[in-house]
Amino acid sequence: MLVLAMLSQAGARPAAQTWAPTRTADGRPDLEGVWVNNSATPLERPDALKNKPYFTDDEVRELTARAARFVRDSGNDFAAGDNYFLAVLANRPGYKNANATGGANEMVDRIFEKRTSLIVDPPDGRIPPWTPEGRRRWDVQRQSALAASPEGPESLPNFYRCITYGVPRLGGNSTDYSNYFQIVQTRDYFVLYGEAIHDARIVPLDGRAHLPPEVRSWNGDSVGRFDGNTLVVDTTNFSPKSRFMGAADALHLTERFTRVAPDTIDYEITLDDPTTWTRPWTAVIHLRRSMESMYEFACHEGSLDIIRGVLSGARAGERAAADAAKRRPQ
Repeated sequence: MLVLAMLSQAGARPAAQTWAPTRTADGRPDLEGVWVNNSATPLERPDALKNKPYFTDDEVRELTARAARFVRDSGNDFAAGDNYFLAVLANRPGYKNANATGGANEMVDRIFEKRTSLIVDPPDGRIPPWTPEGRRRWDVQRQSALAASPEGPESLPNFYRCITYGVPRLGGNSTDYSNYFQIVQTRDYFVLYGEAIHDARIVPLDGRAHLPPEVRSWNGDSVGRFDGNTLVVDTTNFSPKSRFMGAADALHLTERFTRVAPDTIDYEITLDDPTTWTRPWTAVIHLRRSMESMYEFACHEGSLDIIRGVLSGARAGERAAADAAKRRPQ
């Protein structure tokens, strides 16, 4: 006790123990399990927090208290995406969505971190400027998600058609029920299984090269390798129809998975597409260990409930508009 007191008075600290991840049978860091992204942190830093990369501890406590009230209030509508964070930040008395269909408040608790954006590079926490072509593609993609009168299935976003939510799942906060991932690991493969739809990315770890450039797929071609305690996944060969935030077949994706604590994986995502953005950019998601199980996301390509409903509604709207036009005085 005397020695500890002397060390404390001198300002000394015992050497911190460095945490080391558990290992698989073949000696690699163990990343297996179910992991969840339940952070409230927005992808981009809001204008209201410009030049403020971090909250203080007191600010985090205040935001957490506001969020608890926000979730308890059954009069609120579901706040998708960054709307949850922005509503809590602004300390709104409630949240209403003009597109809400009624029912109970389905929001769940999210964790408020000190960070004010998932984007860590550029330092301003914002997506770099689009190129003219990238901006055009992004605008077309956003409009397709809002199209009131799609011509056919191909006019709809890939996730409406239950094909894929895309790679990477950087927009996981768009819903409260698709933020879970399950990781399965063997000596030769790493599998990242997403809760949304049916995406299971099977990444070989045997040192193979990428597929020939003429071979393209919805979620690209991924190969992986371990760099110390970090799994690095390199993905190219995206399809022109992949449509990730304006990027397509020129996208080069680098993902790094590092288990930094028993209950945390730092998931770093770097996106590089010179046809879409003026420079590469990087975001970091903190995946937290979950003891929950993942359940079926009942969605499959060609789902009649979705496609038939959307297209029949569009055609009915067109007929109603045409009938109204005929009745107008000429």
